[in-house]
Formats: sequence, structure tokens, C-alpha cells
Amino acid sequence: MSILQSTKKAVEQVTGVARPGKQGVTDLVRRRKANEFWFTDDGLVPNHPFWPLVVYRSAVRLPEEFDPAAVLEELFEANGWGDGWRNAIYDYVHYHSRIHEVLGVAAGTAKVQFGGKKGRTLSLKAGDVAVLPAGTGHQCLSASDDFLVVGAYPPFGTYDRMHDCPGA
Repeated sequence: MSILQSTKKAVEQVTGVARPGKQGVTDLVRRRKANEFWFTDDGLVPNHPFWPLVVYRSAVRLPEEFDPAAVLEELFEANGWGDGWRNAIYDYVHYHSRIHEVLGVAAGTAKVQFGGKKGRTLSLKAGDVAVLPAGTGHQCLSASDDFLVVGAYPPFGTYDRMHDCPGA
């Protein structure tokens, strides 16, 4: 997380400024069809054997009076997803073998490949939410300069980052 985003998050959490309340955040959720994407083991990335990647397009309204990252953090926390972070998505293929992950796009756009090298490239934009079951490969192929993602994890499982990228 950048110093700016770390500072902004800390100030918002202490003061409540630019953060919707836990009750108000549910009013910002839009009912959307779940788009499911199934991937098989590609030799490097196992993907999940039983559960799909689920993407909700334009699932969250991000009003100007709130920090969009704070909206997603509050939404995820209200639904039991914690250990949140703000940043981008790594530019190399990686996955988390022992924990699921939720990604919400707070700003900008990106092309993200899910499922490993034989997976599928999706264009994501602000307001989109993706739920990745453990083992689902993901990699940012390109992004706008303002691309910002909020990620979080369920209260069970253990964080790890598996990849085939030396030095990462």
C-alpha cells in the first residue's frame, strides 16, 4: 500500500470522514448477476477444483462524497471479510493456496488475467467486485494510472502467495 493510501486509510478510520457507516454501505450495493468463470489446473496454477471465480459488474455505487476504497472496505468488513488492503494487483501470475480473496475496484480500470496462463482476461472497472476461491490465479496485464483495488480475506484460512516469479 502506498504511503498516501496508508495515511488516508488511517485518518478515515480514526475520524470517520469520507467513510460510509456500516448500515449505509448496504444501500450502495446493486443487485447484479453473478458471472462465473471455471478454470482447471494449468500445471502452474491449480485454480479451485469445485468453485468458480465470481465477478459482479458495477456491483457497488461509489458516490463522490465517500472515498471509494473506504466504501469497499466497509462493505467487505460488514460481510465478515477482513485484513483489508489497498493497492493494485501484482503483474505476475500468483494465487493464494489456503485462503479465498475478494477484490473490489475502487478506481480506474485494468485488464486482469484470471485462472493462470490458460485462463481468461477480464476488463475490470471501478465498482466491480471479484471473489476468488483459494487457488485461483490472477495477474494484472495492464491498468490505468489511477487503478486502485481493495482486497480482503475471510476470517478462516491462512494467507500465502504462490507464484513462479523469482524475487517476488
